[in-house]
Amino acid sequence: MDPLTQGVLGATLAQSLIRKKDNTKLAAILGFLGGLAPDLDFLIRSQRDPLVYLEYHRQFTHSLIFIPIGGAICAYFLWMIYFKKKLSFSKTYLYTTLGFGTHALLDACTAYGTQLFWPFSHYRVAWNNVSIVDPLFTIPLVMMMALGVIKKSRLIPRTALVYGLLYLLLGVVQRERAESIGIQIAKSRGHNPIRLEAKPSFANLFLWKNVYETNDKFYVDAIRLGFRTKIYDGESIFKLEIKRDFPNLDPNSVQAKDIERFRLFSKDYIAKHPTNGEHVIDIRYSFIPNKISPMWGIKLTPSKSNQHSPFVIFPRDAKNSSRILWKMLTEDLFN
Repeated sequence: MDPLTQGVLGATLAQSLIRKKDNTKLAAILGFLGGLAPDLDFLIRSQRDPLVYLEYHRQFTHSLIFIPIGGAICAYFLWMIYFKKKLSFSKTYLYTTLGFGTHALLDACTAYGTQLFWPFSHYRVAWNNVSIVDPLFTIPLVMMMALGVIKKSRLIPRTALVYGLLYLLLGVVQRERAESIGIQIAKSRGHNPIRLEAKPSFANLFLWKNVYETNDKFYVDAIRLGFRTKIYDGESIFKLEIKRDFPNLDPNSVQAKDIERFRLFSKDYIAKHPTNGEHVIDIRYSFIPNKISPMWGIKLTPSKSNQHSPFVIFPRDAKNSSRILWKMLTEDLFN
């Protein structure tokens, strides 16, 4: 989830559990900073091996078992630097840990994948019930969190938490609806999907990207859920087959191993780029939900197969993508 939402949710939970005599503002600040802290894993990088970042982002700092440890680390530094004369260490620890604890669970609601059960499992939990950025989720939380500080209220942030929970539950309902329609789409084409996932498109719970897998291909479609259901037929692409797609790549090379690391990160939703044959892409994400226009991937250079593959963020036409998304969200809405 975006940093603002992570911080605000942490602040809101901390506010909601304070005692009446406690300082609401300090609780909100500590909860906010605790809510941001797990994403400090972005500092774990290697210039030699770009995929190190993918392996460690949303890993141990996002594990459920790490919450009390992460909260304690945050509390120690914040208490020593600034809060020592304002709060006891135990209260500082409580508020930072409450904030820290919200982070991974909220991230798991997105489609990216979060290793909640590390080190016992490296499975990336992704409940796919909210977009990584969603103003309808974030803005009300921000407003109620700020009002709670101004009014020194516990009721307002508690109301915000109820709103947030109901919004996430709505996302679950919408996801189930989208996946049910996705199964119908696959059956209409004579397909029996091996896997099928629906995930919200950018910043809303109404337009969903549906991805399903058959024996040899991935298919993507867009489904709008609202007053009227509308299906936008999409594209398909062959699943990655290394011997076919990269016949000159040494199977024992560093880049061949990088493909397997990227496969694990992408939950095996990978394919060769449809127009740029040097790239392996993650087809779960695209700028337009019924298109295979990847957001990221890795670049292969078989002639340099013992050098690590660079991680690539593909450019996009933001203005055109926004226009298309808006049209898909509003087209024939009331007809």
